[in-house]
Amino acid sequence: MKSDIEIAQEAVMQPITEVAKSLDIEADELELYGKYKAKLSDELIKRVENNKDGKLVLVTAINPTPAGEGKTTVTVGLGEALGKMGKKASIALREPSLGPCFGVKGGAAGGGYAQVVPMEDLNLHFTGDFHAITSANNLLAAMLDNHIQQGNELGIDTRQVVWKRCLDMNDRVLRNIVVGMGSRMDGVVREDHFVISVASEIMAILCLANDMEDLKDKLSKIIVAYTREGKPVTAKDLKAVGAMAALLKDALKPNMIQTLEHTPAFVHGGPFANIAHGCNSVRATKLALKLSDIVVTEAGFGADLGAEKFLDIKCRKAGIAPDAIVLVATVRALKYNGEVAKADLSEENVEALKKGIVNLEKHIEDLQQYGVPIVVTLNQFVTDTDAELLFVKEFVENKGCDFALAKVWEKGGEGGLALAKKVCDVLEKKKSEFKMIYDDDMSLKDKINAVATKIYGADGVTFAPAAEKQLKAITDLGFGKLPVCMAKTQYSLSDDPTLLGRPSGFDVNVREVYVSAGAGFVVVITGSIMTMPGLPKVPAAERIDVVDDKIVGLF
Repeated sequence: MKSDIEIAQEAVMQPITEVAKSLDIEADELELYGKYKAKLSDELIKRVENNKDGKLVLVTAINPTPAGEGKTTVTVGLGEALGKMGKKASIALREPSLGPCFGVKGGAAGGGYAQVVPMEDLNLHFTGDFHAITSANNLLAAMLDNHIQQGNELGIDTRQVVWKRCLDMNDRVLRNIVVGMGSRMDGVVREDHFVISVASEIMAILCLANDMEDLKDKLSKIIVAYTREGKPVTAKDLKAVGAMAALLKDALKPNMIQTLEHTPAFVHGGPFANIAHGCNSVRATKLALKLSDIVVTEAGFGADLGAEKFLDIKCRKAGIAPDAIVLVATVRALKYNGEVAKADLSEENVEALKKGIVNLEKHIEDLQQYGVPIVVTLNQFVTDTDAELLFVKEFVENKGCDFALAKVWEKGGEGGLALAKKVCDVLEKKKSEFKMIYDDDMSLKDKINAVATKIYGADGVTFAPAAEKQLKAITDLGFGKLPVCMAKTQYSLSDDPTLLGRPSGFDVNVREVYVSAGAGFVVVITGSIMTMPGLPKVPAAERIDVVDDKIVGLF
C-alpha cells in the first residue's frame, strides 16, 4: 500500500475555483493562494449570511491509542461519500500544527484515500495563518516588556506577568526561560515562558471571532499581567489591539481546499483539544453551513476533550448545535484498551474486545447526555474479523445508537457510503434535542466538577492550593460565568494517561487555573499536561526530506 503522501502527490486536483463552484461560490469571491488553495472573502460571507443553515454533523472518537482511530480520515471519507450520494456537502477541519507534524504524529490531513489536498501545503505553512497568530502573540509580548522597560506607567507587577510568548513547534527548553538579561537597555530581568502557538489565546480568539469587529473586541480583553494592586492589565491598556488586528486581517478569513474526490474542505484555525478548545473556526463552520446542505466537522482527540469543548464552548459561543454525532472507533484500539499489546492487535481476540469496549461505552454515555443522535462507526481494518465486527455492532445497537462500518482509508468515498446513508437516515428521522452539561450561572468549581464527573467519570475534583486562590481571584474579577476549558491528557478518560479503558475511583487533580478573558473561557490545567510539548526520542522530523523536489516522509 502506498503511503499517505504518495497517494496525495499522485492526486489530480481540480483548480480551487472549480471546487468552489460546487457550492455556488464565484471566482471573484476567492482570494487565491496558487491554483489549489484560497481564502474566502468577507464579501462572500456577507452575501450568504441570510441563507438557510444546512445540517451539522460532528465527528469525534474514543480516546486515542497507538493503534489509531482515524477520526479525520472518517470525517473526510464521510464528506466524500455524501458527495457521491449527490448531496451538497462539505467538510470543516482544523489546520495542523507544525509541532506534531515534526514530533510524533506526522501529518494531519486524513489518510489513505480519504485525505485533503494539497497535503504538504496544509501540513506545513499553508496560507500563513499560524505564522500570523504567532506574530500577533509575540508582538503583544514585546509591547508588554517594552512598556515595563520604558517606565512602567501602568504599574505592572513583573512577578505577575501572565502573557507568554509562543512558537508553533515542540520545544521543551522554552517552557521556562529568563528574559531581560544583559545590560539595563536589554529589558527587565524576569522569568518568562513559551506555549505552543495552538495553545495561544490568540488562536482561540481567532477561532471564536465572528468578524473583524468581534476579533478586535476579544483581543482588547486579553489579560497580559496584573498591577501591584492586583488590577488586570489588558492588551487594550497597552494599545496593542490595532497592530495585532492588522497582523490577523488575512488570517481571519477561512481557507478552502479539497479532498481527493474534490469535496470542498473549509480548513481554518487549529487549537489543540488537550490544552485548548480543539475546534476549527466559528467563521469557517458558519460559512460552510450557509453554503452546504450537510457539513461534516470534527473536534480534536476523544469525545471527552474535543466533543465536550465543541458542545460546551464552541456551540455556546457561536449559537450553533449539531444535528448528529459520529463516534469513531476501531477494533484494534478497543483491543488495546483491553490490554492487548500493540504487536498482537491483528489477532482475533473477542475477550479483549469485551474488556476494552468499556471505553467506547463511556463515550456513548457521555454524548447521550447532550441529546444529539449518535452514529457509531468502526474505521475498519483488513485484520478485523466477522466475530469482532458483529460483537461491536450488537453492543452499540444495545446502547441505543445507530451503527455503520467505514472503509474510507482503503476506498475513499465509496468505502463511506454505508456510513453516509446511516447519517442521512438519522438526519431525516431523528431530531436533535441539544443541551449542554452545565449552565452559565453555575460556579467555576461546579462547572469543573460537572465535566470531571459527568464526562470523565471521576469521583470528584481536588484543587491545589494555588488553583483555589486562582479560582477565587478569577471569580472576584467577574469571570465566574465563563465556560471552562479543561486541559487534560488525551490518552485516558482520567488525568492519568496510563489508565486505559473506563477508569473509576479516581479524582481529577487541578493544579492551575487562569482566565482567557479575550477568548471568553477559563482554562483549567489538570495532571501533568504541558502547554509546550517536547519532541520524542525519535521525532518524525528525522524521516522528512526533500528528494527530487518532492517532500517525503510527511506521514
